[in-house]
Formats: sequence, structure tokens, C-alpha cells
Amino acid sequence: MSPSRLPPRLWDISPTIAPDSPRFPGDEPYTLRWTARLGPGCPVNLSAISLSPHVGAHADAPLHYANGAPAIADVALAPYLGPCRVIHALGAAPQVTVEHLRHAEPGLPPRVLVRCCERAATAWDPAFAAYAPETVEWLAARGVVLIGIDTPSVDPADSKSLDSHQQLHRLDLRVLENLVLDDVPEGDYELIALPLKLHGACASPVRAILRELP
Repeated sequence: MSPSRLPPRLWDISPTIAPDSPRFPGDEPYTLRWTARLGPGCPVNLSAISLSPHVGAHADAPLHYANGAPAIADVALAPYLGPCRVIHALGAAPQVTVEHLRHAEPGLPPRVLVRCCERAATAWDPAFAAYAPETVEWLAARGVVLIGIDTPSVDPADSKSLDSHQQLHRLDLRVLENLVLDDVPEGDYELIALPLKLHGACASPVRAILRELP
């Protein structure tokens, strides 16, 4: 195959979900049990899983931060698929401000993922970077419909008011959290990160992928 015919490169930006995956205190960890095993009289292995939908890379539903708002099965899929820009804001803790993103402002596509970490966390650490609420508003004013981050939340771990989540609700934006952007250069990609159609759920795991643009 000639170089001009090579398939587009993919970046898998989802962490493996495992029993020891980092999670907010109180969130149900991932567990797997076998309900059937391949053997005499049984033609398959069959597993059952349990977890908080906020473990690993995930999409929050508006229901997560607003009573009466849509559950994850009821949100439109279009925001989770399409042109996306990865912006590096390494060391931005405690909050990603507008100044961290301004260098990448020209021609912003409708989806923005911010890399704050040199390496994705492998253990729970409450001192992670989050979005400043005014940054969410600034992005929405530029036509952004989905934001993402490589930390557990767009709000600080100890926040009780969830100001950035409330901005998402007010501005009707979607969000991806717990992404892995360690090896992704700053620039433009196609995002594919569809949530599962989980009835009544406040979030869904996603298998988030970035695809190289033609």
C-alpha cells in the first residue's frame, strides 16, 4: 500500500476500565463476575459487570447535574462525533482559564479537548485541574458544543456548587471526562466518542477515539 493510501491514524483516548481505576470516593468501582463458563454443557463464557458510569472515559448526561434534565439515552449524538481540537494546557491546575486556550482560538471547531496532565492519573488524586466556569462560557460563545478534559471532572473535587457543570447545563454543552491525551499532539482531529443508550442513567462510559484528518 502506498503512503497516500494508508488508513488514517487513530488515537485511543480512553483508559482501560479495571477494578483499580481511579474514581471519585463513593463511586462504585468496576467489578466483573462470570455467570457461565465454557465447558461441558456450556458453549460460552458469559460475564456480568457493575460500575459507576463515571469510571473511565465517560459522557455526563445533563441529568447528572440538573433534576428533570435529559438522561444519557435521551441526548443527541451529534456533539460526540465530528471535528475536534486538542489544546495543551499542561500545568493548568487548579483551573483551565481562557488564557490557557487563547493561543489555539483561531478557527475553533465545535469540539475542544484540553490536555492538562503530562501523564493520565493511575490513582485517585483530588488535586486535579478543572475548567474555570468563565472558560466554559468563552468556548460556548465561539460555537463549541462539547468540551473534554483528561481529569476526572470539569469541576474541582471539593466543589459543592459545580459551577462549570452548571454552565454546561445553562449553555446546553456536552462534556467528556477522564480522557487520556498523553500522546496526542496539539491540533485538529475527528472525535468519535458515542455514549451508550442507557435508560435513565446520569452518564455513560465511552470508547473515545481521535482520527487523523485527511
